[in-house]
Amino acid sequence: MSEKVPVYDNHIHMSPSGRNVDALLEFQAAGGTGLTLVTLPYQEIPITKGDDFRYSYDMTYALAYKAREATDLEINIAVGPYPVLIVPLAEMYGLEKAEVILMRGMDIAARDVDDGKAVAIGEIGRPHFPVSQEIWDASNRVLLHGMELARENDCPVIIHCENSEDTDRSLAEMADQAGLDRGLVIKHSSPPYVTDEETHGVMPSIPASKTNLKAALAKGTDRFMMETDYIDDPAKPTSMMPVTTVPKKVAAWLANGSVSEESIYRMCKDIPDSMYKR
Repeated sequence: MSEKVPVYDNHIHMSPSGRNVDALLEFQAAGGTGLTLVTLPYQEIPITKGDDFRYSYDMTYALAYKAREATDLEINIAVGPYPVLIVPLAEMYGLEKAEVILMRGMDIAARDVDDGKAVAIGEIGRPHFPVSQEIWDASNRVLLHGMELARENDCPVIIHCENSEDTDRSLAEMADQAGLDRGLVIKHSSPPYVTDEETHGVMPSIPASKTNLKAALAKGTDRFMMETDYIDDPAKPTSMMPVTTVPKKVAAWLANGSVSEESIYRMCKDIPDSMYKR
């Protein structure tokens, strides 16, 4: 693979108990050039109150620092309160307090973006599985607050939520309500929805399976990013996808000519550059 060809994975996690730096070294060796490092709750840092997110995000920054010291990768960091946390927090403390905890986590994330520690708020959103109407409504209030903070900071939000034909429309309408550019709403784990009619202006980040990418590209547009959602779980070392998936896909495209370098540049450089203002 030509060294000049960018290879960007828009959704990777690192865990202090996982392979962390070794995984990113493998990504780089396979041809990777950049990634979005997205925070997740760490078992080492239980979230019991809003300010606990401060320590959780600090773990993400520490892992990113180690990776930057060990690799030449461009690493863009996203921090935010993982939306599924609302379920166990509501069980432990009640829904009202759970919402307050997540709102505080959102405020801390926005402060860190303003301070230059992170470049995006995420992954935030709502549970991707059926929940009560009360939890759904609270999740949407937290998400709207996150979008409003993103507007204030002129940064993207990375969304974890359900996948349906109406999802992108609902996210776009919420962005309008918050005054946030729809194009700064990144739908994590997006189906291969890439046309204007499907996305409503939301930016798709599509799991880099052969089936998904073939379906997306067949629609005649390269307005999307690729991701693995590599979760760095030592018990599941290739989940959600192996960390080398995107570099291998790009290498195959270059070898067989099925995707132009122009499109690869758009997906792996132009769009991430515009999103994260690199």
